[in-house]
Amino acid sequence: MSVSGCIFCRIIRGEVPAMKVFEDDHTLVFMDIAGDADGHMLAVPKAHVKNVLDCDVRTLHRLMDTVQRVSRHLTENCGYDGINLLNASDESAGQSVPHFHIHIIPRKANDGVDAWPALPGAADPLEETYARLRIPGASK
Repeated sequence: MSVSGCIFCRIIRGEVPAMKVFEDDHTLVFMDIAGDADGHMLAVPKAHVKNVLDCDVRTLHRLMDTVQRVSRHLTENCGYDGINLLNASDESAGQSVPHFHIHIIPRKANDGVDAWPALPGAADPLEETYARLRIPGASK
């Protein structure tokens, strides 16, 4: 998808209306229109980056700084107890919009929101998976 056709780029450029929660020179946080959880919002870099796998470190740091700032605002000023952060990077992981974004879902104790995915269980023994995934040179 081109930058011109990206829905999040269109929101950033002001071509599509959005309820902006926070904005600075590099990032934007706006309400998710899905209506699936109170306070559900999306944090995006203004630079068009597909996902965390191709995001440069400066853009990633700026986005995470914004995510933390908004999350602290939600817990310190808006009556929430905690935050769920969700991200899918690549279509294989469920990414539906090809512009890097992090879902911020503010939480209250006993709110009934189940934001954690139900996982099917590991197919391989933990030790085998660890041996395959471990980065060489990482501490033991």
